[in-house]
Amino acid sequence: MNWRARLLALDGLMPGMDESGALAWTTLADAPEGCDLVFLGLDEGKACFAAVPEAGDIAPRLANPALWQAMASLRPDDLAIYGGARSLVDWHARHRFCAQCGGPTTLAKGGWQRDCGNCGAQHFPRTDPVTIMLVEHNDRLLLGRGKGWPEGRFSALAGFVEPGESLEEAVAREVLEESGVVVGEVRYIASQPWPFPSQLMIGCHATATSDAITMDETELAEIGWFSRSEVAAALVGEGPFTAPPAQAIAHHLLTWWIEK
Repeated sequence: MNWRARLLALDGLMPGMDESGALAWTTLADAPEGCDLVFLGLDEGKACFAAVPEAGDIAPRLANPALWQAMASLRPDDLAIYGGARSLVDWHARHRFCAQCGGPTTLAKGGWQRDCGNCGAQHFPRTDPVTIMLVEHNDRLLLGRGKGWPEGRFSALAGFVEPGESLEEAVAREVLEESGVVVGEVRYIASQPWPFPSQLMIGCHATATSDAITMDETELAEIGWFSRSEVAAALVGEGPFTAPPAQAIAHHLLTWWIEK
């Protein structure tokens, strides 16, 4: 065993934490027998690994309150490490067979690739681009509450980028589909990896041409326009809605809008 190597403590896909609330690390001797190990990188000269669990996670992230609680308690640097590790080992657990021929695949390149021993196909961890956008009209923001979200929880509209779309086209399409609102100018603000399981959130700002709403009831439970004072109050926990958590890019986009 290499004393310079560390193993990220995971319970399935949930993070293990030490007494201080930081990510817990063990040694390679604690890895389950016969499991695949993914190389995460180097930290102060020590090689860091994570073990691939027996099964991945197919449940919606909102269906796991314990995951949200753990994410909220981790420091930003630990959250970044855990998020990347979770995304990678989850992908391995759910891609043990080749999408081309159905044959078994094996881990390669330290866990950043899987190879099919039957047809030779190479498979790589995927990242799904998602636009998340602040839609503005006359100094108000369009925010929605998704199906199954807690009462009062509102956030920016969001949706996956489809094949062949630009980011601007994806923003315009998603806003139109979910709210019936037409947008004009779209600009990029910031991005955030959101590896639950494998998304890259691309934050944008869009200007609406009108404020008329036709809500998509299959996607949203509520939608509405909120003033600058209402958004500012929500960010400090004083209503009229519950803002996204601080670790989400939606929270930072709302803060950016208030401060700009």
